[in-house]
Amino acid sequence: MSDGPTTLDKGEPAGGMEQSASAAAYQPGETSGGRASGRFWSTRRLSAGLLALALLAASALLLYDIAAVRAGRPAMAWRRWLADELAAARLDSAGVRIAAALAVLLGLWLLLLALTPGRRGLLPMRRVSPHVRAGLERRAAALVLRDRGMDVSGVHSLRVRVRRRRVRVRAQAHFRELDAVRADLDGELERGIEQLGLDRQPALSVRVRRAARP
Repeated sequence: MSDGPTTLDKGEPAGGMEQSASAAAYQPGETSGGRASGRFWSTRRLSAGLLALALLAASALLLYDIAAVRAGRPAMAWRRWLADELAAARLDSAGVRIAAALAVLLGLWLLLLALTPGRRGLLPMRRVSPHVRAGLERRAAALVLRDRGMDVSGVHSLRVRVRRRRVRVRAQAHFRELDAVRADLDGELERGIEQLGLDRQPALSVRVRRAARP
């Protein structure tokens, strides 16, 4: 922790708003005790279930048609049409390129779902027990920090956005000096972030502004 927040800008920009901004004194990614728990992985049951049902239906229909042809019956109209289209299609035609591009995009999407944790709205908390994992929703964390920030003298309104690596705070003051309000917000919100018990403490960015007097 440094001795105090660092002022990034102050004055009256072109929009006619007096403002003061600061950044957090600690670095993101540091833990303050406990075991690292990592991100929560999404089960993605809906997407996996829909994909499995679609593949099952397509495979069952194709196998039924192949078995029917083997039994001496004519192939289904859709398979005869598809075979004729594939036989007559050129590899450099627009339809083939579009179908190939869609197949590639679908494959990349499935790989992304398989290799990424998902559940970005859930922040992992410090793991104090090997048998218990806890998480905090971003909206809940933003609400807690907003309530703490509104207790700071001079704050008229406050907007908090919580991300994995950074908490962005935009406040509007209706009295007191902006630097004083911003310094109090820095201290109060830093303590609030520490008390959330997150596995990886995000950096803090605070901006306080007030409409210039006419």
